[in-house]
Amino acid sequence: METVHTTERLQSLRKLMKEQNVDVYIVPSEDSHQSEYIAPCDARREFISGFSGSAGTAVITSDKAALATDGRYFNQASKQLDCNWHLLKTGLEDVPTWQEWTAEQSEGHKNVGVDPTVITAPEARKLTEKIKKKGGAQLIGVKANLVDLVWADERPPRPNEKVSVLGIEYAGKKFEEKIEDLRKELDKKNSAGLIVSMLDEIAWLFNLRGKDIPYNPVFFSYAAVTPTTATLYIDDSKLESDVVPYLGEQVLIRPYDAIFEDVEGFGRSLEVEAPVEGKPPTPRKKFWISTKASWALSLNLGGEEKVDEVRSPIGDAKAIKNSTELEGMRACHIRDGASLSEFFAWLDEELIAKQTKLDEVQVADKLEEIRAKKDRFVGLSFDTISSTGPNAAVIHYKPEKGNCSIIDPTAVYLCDSGAQYLDGTTDTTRTLHFGEPTAMEIKSYTLVLKGVIAIDRAVFPKGTSGFALDTLARQFLWREGLDYRHGTGHGVGSYLNVHEGPIGIGTRVQYSEVPLSVGNVISDEPGYYEDGNFGIRIENMVMAQEAKTNHKFGDKPWLGFEHVTMVPMCRKLIDGKLLTQEERTWLNEYHQEVFDKTKGFFVQDERTMRWLERETRPVHVMEFVLS
Repeated sequence: METVHTTERLQSLRKLMKEQNVDVYIVPSEDSHQSEYIAPCDARREFISGFSGSAGTAVITSDKAALATDGRYFNQASKQLDCNWHLLKTGLEDVPTWQEWTAEQSEGHKNVGVDPTVITAPEARKLTEKIKKKGGAQLIGVKANLVDLVWADERPPRPNEKVSVLGIEYAGKKFEEKIEDLRKELDKKNSAGLIVSMLDEIAWLFNLRGKDIPYNPVFFSYAAVTPTTATLYIDDSKLESDVVPYLGEQVLIRPYDAIFEDVEGFGRSLEVEAPVEGKPPTPRKKFWISTKASWALSLNLGGEEKVDEVRSPIGDAKAIKNSTELEGMRACHIRDGASLSEFFAWLDEELIAKQTKLDEVQVADKLEEIRAKKDRFVGLSFDTISSTGPNAAVIHYKPEKGNCSIIDPTAVYLCDSGAQYLDGTTDTTRTLHFGEPTAMEIKSYTLVLKGVIAIDRAVFPKGTSGFALDTLARQFLWREGLDYRHGTGHGVGSYLNVHEGPIGIGTRVQYSEVPLSVGNVISDEPGYYEDGNFGIRIENMVMAQEAKTNHKFGDKPWLGFEHVTMVPMCRKLIDGKLLTQEERTWLNEYHQEVFDKTKGFFVQDERTMRWLERETRPVHVMEFVLS
């Protein structure tokens, strides 16, 4: 990771800010659809700051610049930011949030500017309040994105990849049924309609997939669904020949850029109540927009009087996978697990038996090559985190060709990777050691493993959120005064985004708002990291299901998890003495399941079969007592 020099870019931006009468300018990470992963043309925050992590916000004044990011990226940001930037380590004590820092900079009646398409309406409202409390002037929606103007001709073009139909054999439910379910929700709440801006929600709703954003099978679009109409806003040149007849007369196709003009019309069309003396007329119904929709969309609809900001009903429905999607998740994780075992067996032989010098990118490319041979493979689900030694302590490390490390067989190796298959999305992390691990590495790994097992074995009443489960994974580290600066789990899409809301396991407030439900697919991934030394993370994918219990207190269902990831743990890093008998039983049963479900891929692959047999053999406490 190299430091990026940003002096000239900041000088050009500040000149434009002065012309627009903007004293403080905000550059979020997200695009106009609040995407976590973005197309290269929308990487504005990375361009202006040099920081390439997926989360963070840049704030620039006439003489200062700050970059706020969370604990996953402290290490990375400190390496990539040059001397122009101050790093705000979000979540640490006495460190202001980017919103607080922005408000502080607005003191003295200064204007704060932002592109209204890349900030949500709730965020804009809260930020306005903070600015006014600090004596700032106002938050201005600057229509022309100032970073785009600085980027100019060097900015990558907007993608124009083809969009195709996802067959019912993978989707499990017709798009007409999904729209009808949505209309029932609109009718229930007396809503005029829903404007949809999240790309994965649109892809899921219409059973379509695209390639506009790397690793995410989505496409640039908007949608509007009312009680009688459904409109997809997309440039029709992107549509494969079978998409229009597939959508039929039920879905109107409009140009992508027509959304803002159309929503203005939607806002004007709303019937209003008869005026009451002293009060402005209000509409009988309002349009729904997601709390993730842009400030620009809200303003064009007519603002708060005509808009209800809600947690998207599409997001909620998408997070509960149907039986076809769940079966696809099981199947693709077996194929993916076999790929990872083949990769680790190959890597073990190359590093130890052959003593081959391989760098982090070379081995990541080899893993992709192995995965690509599997049935229904489409591509990766995110950049592979292939990290050796101290690089493993960088939580979202991204090795770059020509600027990465040689794999050290005497150090920890952490591999966090995933793939997109037509029948599901995978995300698996394994930490390995090819030599003799230190006592602290073994202890840390085993404590993390205990956290993985605790989540996997959890049983909880219906209505429990991921927020409530988070401590189950951390408890063993906490007893040692250790912790990790990331969530314990995130939702995962079905051949969609690898990070999917609204559910998750962690301390984020939103994880307390939505209870876990049967059909949720979620990661189970505690970790531990020592900066400059090593990092440990283990990640399995689990699916929420109804649990069998002896009793039914409160006469309500009880839930548990089914794991679908099929990759062995690193036996060399496990201290069996730290595991309880129940945990050892879980581990041995898990390894037997991994062996049984993946061995068929290695009938003619002696190397991987030997590795699989070695890594899945039973763990007994006596061998550790005697060692």
